[in-house]
Amino acid sequence: MKKYLLALLAALLCATAARAQEPPVEEDLYLTAMQSIAEGRRADASLILERLIARGPQHAGEWLDLAMIQCALGNGADAESLFARIEREFQPPPGIRDIIQQQRQQGCYLWKPQVLWGLNLSRGYDSNVNQGASTPYYTDSNGVPLELLPEYKPHSDSYTILSGDYLRELDQDGDIAFAQAHLRQYGHQTAYNSASLFIGAEHPWQLARWQMRSSALLGALTLGGVLYQEQAQLQLRAAPPLKLPKGYDLSMLGSISRTNYRTLANFDATTYELRPVLGYRSDTVQAQAAIGYQRDLGSAERPGGDRSGWSARLYGRRLLWEALQGELELTGQRWSGQQVYSPGVIDVARRQNNLVLRTVLSYPIQHDQTLQLEWRAVRNRENISIFQYNAHQIQLTWRWSNL
Repeated sequence: MKKYLLALLAALLCATAARAQEPPVEEDLYLTAMQSIAEGRRADASLILERLIARGPQHAGEWLDLAMIQCALGNGADAESLFARIEREFQPPPGIRDIIQQQRQQGCYLWKPQVLWGLNLSRGYDSNVNQGASTPYYTDSNGVPLELLPEYKPHSDSYTILSGDYLRELDQDGDIAFAQAHLRQYGHQTAYNSASLFIGAEHPWQLARWQMRSSALLGALTLGGVLYQEQAQLQLRAAPPLKLPKGYDLSMLGSISRTNYRTLANFDATTYELRPVLGYRSDTVQAQAAIGYQRDLGSAERPGGDRSGWSARLYGRRLLWEALQGELELTGQRWSGQQVYSPGVIDVARRQNNLVLRTVLSYPIQHDQTLQLEWRAVRNRENISIFQYNAHQIQLTWRWSNL
């Protein structure tokens, strides 16, 4: 595909030079259509093609425009018909004949859906599988110290993970479908064994000069062999038409999520989020920074009521040595409850401050296989001691993919 676009760009430059002596038109629909094709917006290019046909070509250069767009859209028979008409009716100069001959030799674009898949097998250790409280005691609203039951204290264990991901293009306009599956098994803490499946789709489109991407996601999670959680999400990513320095991109992301808990009463919630995302990419470095606001709405019976919060993320990835790559990620989340958490028992509104530090080393052992060593530390600070915990995990992953 990349080779095809480079060849198409070369043909575009030649065609533009060949048409330099033609009378100017109000709008260069040809260049606009080719830009749409290069950006993956083939539906927009098809609409421009319809405008060119409706207006009617005025000279050989515009007939060539139509033929090149048809060829770029994969309409080979229509393109060849137009090439033949140009040669038959307009007696084009050698420059245009050369372009036609080059395009015939190269052939027209033939769309094939891109498919990406990956399979991961991991082995790791978690110091706090159950998110057990950092302190074994809790003082209730009457000042009485209570010792937590053993199941609420930290329990460590080793685990094995088998996961996979799949992505497929649905059409030439960039629509994609994807799926993710995840299975985690502990050595001893089997009540925390989990399995999850998520499926979704994404659709790119344009609003004025803004680049938009809409996506929908459905998922389910089991815990201890029992359906625990169901999720649904709608998301919109909008990239404004800003002239940023080379390698930078900026977008706004908004989402609405619904979470249902099948084994917990009164914990279902709807979450709204809005956050800007600033990214940077070069040949050896990738970085991203984001900050967002969330509003989490639950039922009137949910402990603590509704809550609001802020999140932030810093991420970096770079080439360290030869093929060895390193990643560093810091994420933070703050939540503030709107009501007393549990009147008569916990007479304060819950305040949560969660920090996660993650680092990864990745090394390809073959062109389609990679080894990853990951370390993660979680520091969850709260004003209610029974919810406060620390944890760390270390994990070795083998990944096999078709990249």
